[in-house]
Amino acid sequence: MDEEKVESELKGNTLRVYWTVLRSENGVVGVREVQRTLGFSSPNLSLYHLRKLENLGLVREERGEYRLIREVRVGVLKQFTKMGTLMVPRYTLYATMFTTLLIYFVLQLQEVNFYSVFALIFGVLATTIMWYETIRIWRQKP
Repeated sequence: MDEEKVESELKGNTLRVYWTVLRSENGVVGVREVQRTLGFSSPNLSLYHLRKLENLGLVREERGEYRLIREVRVGVLKQFTKMGTLMVPRYTLYATMFTTLLIYFVLQLQEVNFYSVFALIFGVLATTIMWYETIRIWRQKP
């Protein structure tokens, strides 16, 4: 399936349904499960979006359940990494790394001089920027 077509179709509730499939434990969801998870008013709405994903070649229907057959990274999904059933912003790793380094530096700081102040300012700025980006992307999740 053409990436441009997938990107143009994978928006709104269809993206939310795809997100739910991505986050499912084994990549399999049922119509009612999607309805409950996303708070849809009827199972027909879930079925509509699951069939739309099926037409895009992203899921396949097997005995009333829909199985993930292809992962795509389009739009906001490019900013997330899948870790088991969690979808976390890509910047989370960097934010955690800079936070750990900053804490280690502060705990090991023995004397205050120009270089230690420079390193401290750099560490605080880098940590702040990474956490800001992580939170900003998290708020964009479907």
